[in-house]
Order: sequence, then structure tokens, then C-alpha cells
Amino acid sequence: MTKPFDEFKGKLPQLILDELEEHAKGKGLKIRESRKMLQAALEQYERNQAVPGEAVGIVAAQSIGEPGTQMTMRTFHYAGVAELAVPQGLPRFIEIVDLRREPKMPIMEIHLKESLRKDENKVVSFAESIEDVEMLEFADVIEDFSRQMITVRFRESHLEEHGIGLEDAKKQIEKEVRRKAKSREGNELVFEPGFSTLRSLRRFADRIREVKLCGVKGIRKAVVLPEEDGSGWYVKTDGTNLKAVLELPNVDASTVYSNNIREVEEALGIEAARNAVIKEAKAVLDGQGLKVNPRHVMLVADVMCYDGETKAIGRQGVSGSKASVFARAAFEETVKHLHNASIRGRVDNLTGITENIIIGQTIPVGTGLVKLGMKD
Repeated sequence: MTKPFDEFKGKLPQLILDELEEHAKGKGLKIRESRKMLQAALEQYERNQAVPGEAVGIVAAQSIGEPGTQMTMRTFHYAGVAELAVPQGLPRFIEIVDLRREPKMPIMEIHLKESLRKDENKVVSFAESIEDVEMLEFADVIEDFSRQMITVRFRESHLEEHGIGLEDAKKQIEKEVRRKAKSREGNELVFEPGFSTLRSLRRFADRIREVKLCGVKGIRKAVVLPEEDGSGWYVKTDGTNLKAVLELPNVDASTVYSNNIREVEEALGIEAARNAVIKEAKAVLDGQGLKVNPRHVMLVADVMCYDGETKAIGRQGVSGSKASVFARAAFEETVKHLHNASIRGRVDNLTGITENIIIGQTIPVGTGLVKLGMKD
């Protein structure tokens, strides 16, 4: 069985070879039949490759753009869970290609380690522990402007619910605001910061209100859902903080996922960001019932990530950083680009499609790549 597969190494990608070998196992194929199967796969593979000069960018743009006009402007609730709405349709697709700093609905999927994910109580406990709880839920922050004092009065029952000790909470606040309290008696913490203006005192009180006593910053809500394969439970969150979650000891770091593409790039690098672009774009198209060949989506992801950092498809990213003056001017801010190019004496070598269409030349695609040479 292995001999024919060895013969086709280098002719077919290893991934395809491995998949074919897996399918052929237990089928009782003879060497001649295996070779015939691999030859048919090779012919199909070569037929599906893009030929030199094929306008793959235009084909991809048309293949995504045409069904993209059918997208609806809506969101739907995830698997009937009313707490989490999942962004879908045109707004989410625009977010992906524009590479927004923060998605409108940032979501994470967190899977715990094998030993924990089957115990629903432990997963629920984990979900509660990562929710970013506001300081005002634990305490009242009372401002006394006449005496220039700020009193933090804790609700001990709320602290106990989240497993936080009163003394630990006091130390945490002192550490975060970088000041020692004047009084620490009972369930109160009294600060006399010594500011001369009311504005400074109010600002200091706001700093106290922003202190996080528990949870992961940015995760507003966490719900527990069953795994699709029935192997246990996982956590889906409203809000993301990939770096912080990856550092938690009970988390299976290899399966954590965030729909915030920029956050994925910062935590895991450009390859992970490229995969996130593909996964998110495909999820939007599939969710709308639009069948688009994944290679078109992969090409868009490649263009956004090819130089080692993610770039939006727009005037601040891919389109705005093209070498050609005419190509940049054809997209947006036409006068600005032509004006700046004239002042700086820029030269356009007319190597792309847009610039050749503008001046009425044959575009360098397909038969336009062929040049006629004449011998004297």
C-alpha cells in the first residue's frame, strides 16, 4: 500500500496524500488500483490549479461579492441562549475585511482540560470566576468633598458569594490606586488623598470604582454550553481577553478561540490571524447559506496578511498601500493621491490591472501577459 504513495510524493501535497491513504486503508486495494486512484487524483489536482495569468483576484472578488449582496443585516441568538447574540450577515463581514479594532460583539470559546470539562459544576464554577464583576457590585464608594475623604463601604455578603476575603479586597484596592488607606476598620476603607481640587478627588474616586476584584478584564458574561460531540461542557463568553485566558491554569490553550482577529494576531501571531480571518469569513457565508469556494476566502486572507501583519482592505490598509499611484487614486481620495504624487514626482510603472484600465492599455492578465518578440 505504501509503495504507490511514495511514488507520488512531491507530485501531490502531503495533506492530500495522507487523506487518500487514510481512505484507502481496509479497502483491500491492490498496488495497481492504488496507483490508478492516485493518478486520477493527480489529474484532478492539476486541472484545478490556476494557470499562469489567470485573474484569481477578480474571480475571488466576484465570487464573494455577488453572493455577498444577498446577505441580510441581522444577528441571531446562539443555539437559543438568550444571553449571547452572535454577529452575522453583512455587518460582521464588513468588520472582518475592515479589521475593526474591537468587534461589535466580541466572543470567545473556552474549553477546559480533559479532566475538568466533563464535570458541569466545575465548568460552571470556572465560568463564574472569569466574569469581570464591577467594583460597585461589591462596595459603595462615598465621596465626602467637605472633608476631602473617600470611603469604600464593602458588602461582605457579595464578597463571600465570589469567594473574596474582606482583607484581600482592601489590599487589592490599595495596590491598584497606589495609596494606603487612612483607616481600615470593619468593612470600611477610608482614603484621605490630600487633593486640593474637587476634580482630582472625583478622579481618584473613579479610579477606585474601576478596580477589578475578580474575573478577567473584558469578559462581561460567561455561559456554559454542551460540547457538540457530547464529550462535556465548554464556556462561551461575551467579551474577549485572549492573552489573559491563555494564562489560566485549567484552560486547554490549544482549543481557546476568539473572534477578535487583531487580538488573535497579538497573542498568537500572523498565521493564527490568517486562519481566524478564513474561519470567521467562512462562518458568515455559511451562516447565510451562501456556497463560496474556500479558496476565494483564503486569497482574501492572504492579501490581508501576506507582509507579516494584518491589514484591512481599504484606504488605510491594502488598497491605500499599493505601489501604483493610479491604483490608490482609483479607490478613494483621488485628488489627494494624484496631488501628492505630482508634488513628489512619483512614477507609475503600470504593472497592475487598475492602472492599465485607467489609461486604456491591455491589462497584464491572461492573454495580456503574452508579449510578441520579433527578430530582425
